[in-house]
Amino acid sequence: MSYQKFADIIIDISHEDLDKTYQYAIPKQYLSLAVIGALVVVPFGNGNRTINGYIVGLSHKPKISIEKIKPIYQVVKDAPVIESHLIYLAYWMKETFGGTMNDALKTVIPVKKAVKIKEKRRIVLIKPYDELYEIYQEQSKKNNVARVRLLEALLKNNILDYNEAIDKLKISRPVLKWFEENQLIKIESKQLYRNPIEQKNVSKELVILNEEQRYIADCIIKDYNEGYRYTYLIHGVTGSGKTEVYMEIISQVIARGRQVIVLIPEIALTYQTVNRFYDRFGDRVSILNSRMSDGERYDQSLRAKNGEIDIIIGPRSALFTPFKNLGLIIIDEEHEGSYKSEITPKYHATMVARKRAELNNAFVILGSATPSLESYQKGISGEYKLFSLTKRAKEAALPKIWIVDLREELKEKNRSIFSRKLKELIMDRLEKKEQIMLFINRRGFSGFVSCRSCGHVMKCNHCDISLTYHIQGKLLCHYCGYEEAMPKICPACGSKYIASFGTGTQKVEEMVRREFPEARVLRMDTDTTKNKGGHQKILEAFAEHKADILVGTQMIVKGHDFPLVSLVGIIAADLSLYAGDFRAAERTFQLLSQAAGRAGRDAIPGEVVIQTYNPDHYSITTAAEGNYQEFYEQEMLYRQLMQYPPAANILLLLVSSKDEEKVDKAIVYAGEVLKEYSNQNQHSFKVIGPAPATIAKAKDIYRRVIYIKDEDYNLLVALKNYLELCFSSSKHFQDCTYQFDFNPMSVY
Repeated sequence: MSYQKFADIIIDISHEDLDKTYQYAIPKQYLSLAVIGALVVVPFGNGNRTINGYIVGLSHKPKISIEKIKPIYQVVKDAPVIESHLIYLAYWMKETFGGTMNDALKTVIPVKKAVKIKEKRRIVLIKPYDELYEIYQEQSKKNNVARVRLLEALLKNNILDYNEAIDKLKISRPVLKWFEENQLIKIESKQLYRNPIEQKNVSKELVILNEEQRYIADCIIKDYNEGYRYTYLIHGVTGSGKTEVYMEIISQVIARGRQVIVLIPEIALTYQTVNRFYDRFGDRVSILNSRMSDGERYDQSLRAKNGEIDIIIGPRSALFTPFKNLGLIIIDEEHEGSYKSEITPKYHATMVARKRAELNNAFVILGSATPSLESYQKGISGEYKLFSLTKRAKEAALPKIWIVDLREELKEKNRSIFSRKLKELIMDRLEKKEQIMLFINRRGFSGFVSCRSCGHVMKCNHCDISLTYHIQGKLLCHYCGYEEAMPKICPACGSKYIASFGTGTQKVEEMVRREFPEARVLRMDTDTTKNKGGHQKILEAFAEHKADILVGTQMIVKGHDFPLVSLVGIIAADLSLYAGDFRAAERTFQLLSQAAGRAGRDAIPGEVVIQTYNPDHYSITTAAEGNYQEFYEQEMLYRQLMQYPPAANILLLLVSSKDEEKVDKAIVYAGEVLKEYSNQNQHSFKVIGPAPATIAKAKDIYRRVIYIKDEDYNLLVALKNYLELCFSSSKHFQDCTYQFDFNPMSVY
């Protein structure tokens, strides 16, 4: 058989050795269906076993002898076809972040699992009433009981629900077939979508923008109308009304027939965010997140593809919603670490959003009260267009901040987790029937060691990063491998109050109940929200004032708006400050600022108590003052000195193996390859390591890391490509696996 067209197909196996395309012939009957991105079934290998693949390229010329090219078995009709730009996006992600083409494709494919399509069927009368009555009389005389039952129902109502006819009227399928053959009825079928949003009354009440909000919205809409496609950064204080600005711009984009993706950092945020968008845009809004069933996710992707929704809201994965006419991507709380993927390809949503926008002639808006240093640097350099919102939208005053020195509390014999000031304010709010949020700052907690008496923290002499306590009594740096013994007394003040630091939400909840027995308490953490709808139930209960105090981790301080919350207590600000990570001060500033922003968002004035062993640290003092600019300037001095992002870029290489000797040889070989590359190309990039990973051994797998620093991001991409090439042909990597991560958001 002769073939006119051939497809380059990537096989649906995640394995580096198969990270290449195979050419197949396209049979004549599939020529129209075999498009870029189509899911196909093909014969693979010597045994011609049936396997899935994706078309990633088309051509009219065979690459090998045509006798050796096998034909495609099938093009899967009902599978969501990935748009060609998403295939290209997957390829770009593979090249930019590492991993295989399959890894990238699995990231951008909206739904992988097959799910049952839900349908609603109905029986519709197509004969005139008079003719139907004659048939009814005729069938009554013949005593055709089932036909008579259906005819009686149709005489009363010319449209019947299919399932009700089968179940309640006891109508069999042969009876229905007789009605269809005699052209009395037709059976209509309509696909039903699983809707993850409970139907609500749409208010369509328009919010009047203030002067600052209106200026930003008008500038961005003007750029859009004039054909400019920029990336914008909106830096607005907590409660400044960024969402209202987003919605105003969105309304203009969807009015032109284009679609919008709104990314939010946590599933916990969806509840309030969706309500606000639903109030404005009705059922043209939907959501995607990992808590939804496969069926719900499939249906929302299908609705997006079919143009039945205009706005999708969700975390990082919603970025790949298969909209055909995407116009805008918004990334709210853009500083959040959850926008960085932890699985290969380890992409950052901001970079991918900008690339997807470029491919779709769309634009990107980033928003945050505490922008990442990377984004703010791009804002002030002009790479992004930077806008500021300096006032709270409802003219509410910013909260009063109290910084409590826990060292002084210890001197005053107060060993409780509640400082005297926090306890006094909690009692006051309970009497006033106002609400309180208690935030346990556990983000990035990894067992740092500090002195309760003077606040001294054990740090690495080489990396200016806190050392992490290990069970064997060692303190270890997870950047360079430096280690020292756990001290028995504080080296700074000689106190015996030196230990690893930490407290959990459950423990805090118990202490709250013991200290304030009259208070109604809710706890929100990974344990209480693991079931579907867990976040929403807790947030709804708190919003309806069914609790006085909400205790939780960082998920309680992100974007929520509770008018009755007038006090926020931050139990221990230091927990994220010494997390063994160069971003620790930035994350601390962001979390404290976000937590403080939950208080006094409406008419009731707010207060915030920050409890800390290090009250003079710039991340804490600037957060208390709400001074982002001062924090940015101080933190950038540290980043420039240590060559950390955004002053430079980092490429991390993680090598793993079940064989400790092999992983050690592989990581040493990787170091030698880097030296060789540096000498050959006369590049002076900085290499840190090899060193053991944070968890040097897990599930009998040994893990080693190397960090590579350089200002030039493209150089690091070239290095990644060179290392991949060397590893693919090296005997040292036969029993090892490796991963790359650019500018990692967490410690390995």
